[in-house]
Amino acid sequence: MPNDDLEDLLGKTIEVEISGGIFRTGTLVDSGLDIIVLYDGKNQSFLYIPFIHVKRLKETILDEGEYYSYQPPSEKPIDTDVISFRKVLTIAKGLFVQVYVTGNKSIHGYLTSIMNDYFVFHSPLYKTIFISMKHVKWLIPYPPNTTPYSLNSENLPLISKSTPLARSFDEQLKKMENQLVILDSGDHPEKIGLLQRIRNNKITLITAEGEKIFRNLEHIKTIQIP
Repeated sequence: MPNDDLEDLLGKTIEVEISGGIFRTGTLVDSGLDIIVLYDGKNQSFLYIPFIHVKRLKETILDEGEYYSYQPPSEKPIDTDVISFRKVLTIAKGLFVQVYVTGNKSIHGYLTSIMNDYFVFHSPLYKTIFISMKHVKWLIPYPPNTTPYSLNSENLPLISKSTPLARSFDEQLKKMENQLVILDSGDHPEKIGLLQRIRNNKITLITAEGEKIFRNLEHIKTIQIP
């Protein structure tokens, strides 16, 4: 059921500006209080975009050749009467999906657990990743029976070794104190090191060179143990 505020745009081609200076164009196929669903005809994919990251959207006009390529299929990969970001995550659990958080690359794999404000993601490349929900820019489900990198089931374990989970993202990070960690997929050398402690919403990380780095927990998007 579409959000009434955007009902006039339903079925129309729109341009969406997403935080981080990202623009996506496609057909608006659904919306809820905290999410919109965009069909990208060029890539033949559905983008589930949390509205918290939507800075602006407007109807846009494509030329005739582009227009026909944006017509969405009748069935969505994640369909629900009352759509919300958490409901999408719940339905997507166990599906092969692409998650975009930050930087110039997406993460491909499977949601394995959904907690209060983060979820656990298993990637064939990065293994277990803990992802803060509030930093997810979009989620794209892949077609049924698709596997990452065309791996067969023998080479694609869906669940990595069992890890005790906390309800909240900050509590989960506290469980990783005194361990080597990678923050935000290691997009900067100062985001790889020993997680010394978490206090008062601040992370203390010791880099390979022994430098002590303090980071605001609110800006930590993902964390993983190498």
